[in-house]
Amino acid sequence: MNSLDEYLIEAERNHGHMCAGQVLGVRMAMLGCQLIGLEEPKVGKRLIVYVEIDRCAADAINTVTGCRLGKRTLKFRDFGKLAATFLNTESGAAIRVIALEAARELAKIHFGHLATKKEQQLAAYKSLADDQLFHVQSVKVTLPEADLPGHPKSRVACEACGEGINDSREIYREGLTLCRGCAGERYYELV
Repeated sequence: MNSLDEYLIEAERNHGHMCAGQVLGVRMAMLGCQLIGLEEPKVGKRLIVYVEIDRCAADAINTVTGCRLGKRTLKFRDFGKLAATFLNTESGAAIRVIALEAARELAKIHFGHLATKKEQQLAAYKSLADDQLFHVQSVKVTLPEADLPGHPKSRVACEACGEGINDSREIYREGLTLCRGCAGERYYELV
């Protein structure tokens, strides 16, 4: 595994700027991978990561792990939490890593002499111990076959709009095979 500093350089390049979320995401991913026995997370297809927020940390986690939505190894669950679950698909080991709110206060306490909150958090999140930044939970992740990386396991067409639906995301209603949009779950409005 690369060093923290090496990952931070790569994370800043990938994300476009350095911030507290980048540092937490890199450290979270390094810790999660270590705890499930993956010292080289980008080697092989042994890692699936669930991120619970669509903020800076998610990009940093991608930088460390190499997991991506398009490869189906990065899963997004919108819980609005700075947390991620790391699943070793070979061993089944899974760890959820959660950023502690108390770390914000520790940044002020230990680095209050720095001019801005951003500087305080960057310094703190680079140097505080893992147990001062994160809570770790051993978890079990049940991964449906339709969510596994690789080629689509199934493909059907929506009987209302004709659009293709991969990997068992269809909904059956009143004898029809429907996409989620036609079943009333659109995030957009047709104009």
